[in-house]
Amino acid sequence: MSHRLNTNKQFMIGNGILAFAVIFVVVIFVYMSMRLQQKQKTQRRFIETYSITLEKGFAGDSLSLFVNDSLIDCRTVHTEPYTVEIGRFAEYNALMIVDNRTELVSTFDLSEKGGAYRFVKEEGEIRLTSK
Repeated sequence: MSHRLNTNKQFMIGNGILAFAVIFVVVIFVYMSMRLQQKQKTQRRFIETYSITLEKGFAGDSLSLFVNDSLIDCRTVHTEPYTVEIGRFAEYNALMIVDNRTELVSTFDLSEKGGAYRFVKEEGEIRLTSK
């Protein structure tokens, strides 16, 4: 009778050791994956640039330019055309032009390839004229 209990005890100990070994291997692989992912994030650089030109209708307006959630410029436009050069810094980018006086926001998607964007303001509406 004691022989049976001893076999069950050895079987349970073996299963416990195996379970800890599996958990240990999973932890190692998760750690390695997270390290590799962080290395890839820090090495990501973009060479594309955006040229944003405010051509007509902006003289005397107080504007804020945002790319994603980053403030690029906040000023009163005195001369037209007004141009800003911005380097691409994220996978997907959106330009927001905020009229500080009326707090109206105009949003435009920016290409992943960079490029030149020209804007015109007519009747209080900001439009993209050409890329």
